[in-house]
Amino acid sequence: MVGKGAKAMLNGAVPSEATKKDQNLKRGNWGNQIEFVLTSVGYAVGLGNVWRFPYLCYRNGGGAFMFPYFIMLIFCGIPLFFMELSFGQFASQGCLGVWRISPMFKGVGYGMMVVSTYIGIYYNVVICIAFYYFFSSMTPVLPWAYCSNPWNTPDCAGVLDASNITNGSRPPALPGNLSHALNHTLQRTSPSEEYWRLYVLKLSDDIGNFGEVRLPLLGCLGVSWVVVFLCLIRGVKSSGKVVYFTATFPYVVLTILFIRGVTLEGALTGIMYYLTPQWDKILEAKVWGDAASQIFYSLGCAWGGLITMASYNKFHNNCYRDSVIISITNCATSVYAGFVIFSILGFMANHLGVDVSRVADHGPGLAFVAYPEALTLLPISPLWSLLFFFMLILLGLGTQFCLLETLVTAIVDEVGNEWILQKKTYVTLGVAVAGFLLGIPLTSQAGIYWLLLMDNYAASFSLVVISCIMCMSIMYIYGHHNYFQDIQMMLGFPPPLFFQICWRFVSPAIIFRLKNATKPSRDWGPALLEHRTGRYACTIPPSPEDGLEVQPLHPDKAQIPTVGSNGSSRLQDSRI
Repeated sequence: MVGKGAKAMLNGAVPSEATKKDQNLKRGNWGNQIEFVLTSVGYAVGLGNVWRFPYLCYRNGGGAFMFPYFIMLIFCGIPLFFMELSFGQFASQGCLGVWRISPMFKGVGYGMMVVSTYIGIYYNVVICIAFYYFFSSMTPVLPWAYCSNPWNTPDCAGVLDASNITNGSRPPALPGNLSHALNHTLQRTSPSEEYWRLYVLKLSDDIGNFGEVRLPLLGCLGVSWVVVFLCLIRGVKSSGKVVYFTATFPYVVLTILFIRGVTLEGALTGIMYYLTPQWDKILEAKVWGDAASQIFYSLGCAWGGLITMASYNKFHNNCYRDSVIISITNCATSVYAGFVIFSILGFMANHLGVDVSRVADHGPGLAFVAYPEALTLLPISPLWSLLFFFMLILLGLGTQFCLLETLVTAIVDEVGNEWILQKKTYVTLGVAVAGFLLGIPLTSQAGIYWLLLMDNYAASFSLVVISCIMCMSIMYIYGHHNYFQDIQMMLGFPPPLFFQICWRFVSPAIIFRLKNATKPSRDWGPALLEHRTGRYACTIPPSPEDGLEVQPLHPDKAQIPTVGSNGSSRLQDSRI
C-alpha cells in the first residue's frame, strides 16, 4: 500500500485514488508530473522575463516596484493561474472543449485561439533572430564589435574602436564647426545598433515598404519551425521529454552569466540602480498598472496554453500545488534575470563613464542591441554571446511549444473522432507550415514594424477581456458553488477560502481596473456637435480645426526619443 501511494504521488495523483483509474488513454497524459511542471515553467518563463521585467522594475521605482508586483501576483496572478489549470484538468479538454461548461461563451475559447495564433506567428520570428545571432557569434570576433564593416556609417562610434570619440582621440573641432560637431555627437550610433538595423534587418523607411525578404532570417525561421515541429511530433509524449533540457538549461546559463556579471567592475552600480527603491512611485497608478500587466502577461493567463497543458494531467493531480510552484518560480526568475541584465549593463556604463540609464533598454533593443554590445567588452566575447543567445532560444522555444500545442489540441478536441486523433501529427505539421508561411512577411525589411505592431496589440487588452469573461462566466453563470464542488471532486478538497474570494470578487475587480473598462470613453455621446448638450456639453472632443492639440490615441505607445548605449539619440517605441 505504501508503494502504491508513493507511485500515485509521483504521478501527481491524490493518494486515495488508484493510479490506473486516473489515466485518459484516449487523449494521453504526461509521462509524470515533473514533465507538466517543467512544461508550464517553460511556458510561463519566456523572453519577457529577461527583456521586459528588469526594465519595468528600474523605470517604476526599482525595489519599490517589487511591492505592487508581488501584491498583484498574490491577488490576481496565482488565483487566475489556478483557475485555468483546474478548468482544463477537470474537463481534460483544450481551450475550445472546456466551454461545454457554458456553450454560449465558446467564443472566449476562439478568442484564446486567435491570441495564441498571433503570438505564435511573431514569437517564432523573434526566436529565428536569436538563431541568427547565435550562428553569427561563431566567429573569433563578434561582427557588431567594431565600426569597420561595410554596412557601418560615418556616424558609427564603437566602444572598442581606437579612433572613436568615446576614447577622446577625435581631433578637437574648430569654434566655427562647433554646431556641426555637436550634431555629429548626437547622431552617432553604436556598431551593434547599425548591425541590427542595417545588416540583420536592412530596415526599410516605412511599414508599407516591405522591400525584400531577408533570406538569412527566412532560413532561420524555417529552422525554428522545424525544431518546434520535431519536439511536438508526438504531442506531449515528445515535448515532455524535451523540456527536461529546454526548461532547465536557461537557469544554468543565467547562473553562469550572473557569476560573470557580478565579478565585473561597475556591476554593483548597475544592481543598485535596479534595486534602489523610490517609494514615492508607489503612489502612481501607472506603476500598479505595469505590475498587474507584467504579472498577467508573464504567467500566460488567457492565452489558452495553461488550459491545454493542464488537460493532459491526470484527473486527480494536485493542480493547486502546481499553480503556486509555477507562479512563484516564474516571478523569481524575473527578479533573478534583473540581476543578470543590470550587472552587465552596470559594467558597460562604468566602462563608458555614463549613467546606467543611458545604456538601459528593453525588448529587442535590449536583446539585440544593448546586451550584445556589452558582451563585446568581455574577454572571450563570442563564448558569452553564444551562451546568451542560446538561452534566448530555449526560453522562446519553451513558450512556442505550448502555443503550437494549444492550437493543435483545440482542433483535435473540436473534431473529436478517432481518425483525427490518429492523424494528430499531420495536424501539427499543417499548423507549423501555416505558421511558417504567415511569418514570412515578418522576415522582410519592414517585418520588425509588423512584429512590434502585433506584439503591442495582439495580446494586450484582449487578454483582459478574455480573462474577465472567463472568470465571470465560471463564477456567476456556471455557478461558484458548482465549480467549488467540481474542484473538491477532483482534488479531494475545495479551493481555499482566499481563492474563492479572489475568483468571485478581487481578481475581476483588478482586471476591470487595469483598463478602466467600467468607465465610458471620453468621446461617448451623440455624434453630431449640435446634439451635444446638457451633460455632454463638456465632453466635446477637440478637433484640429479648433486649433487645439490632439493627443495620440495611445500616448504610452507613441514614439519617443531615447538615448542609446553610447549616447546616440534615436526614436524607439516606448514599450518595446
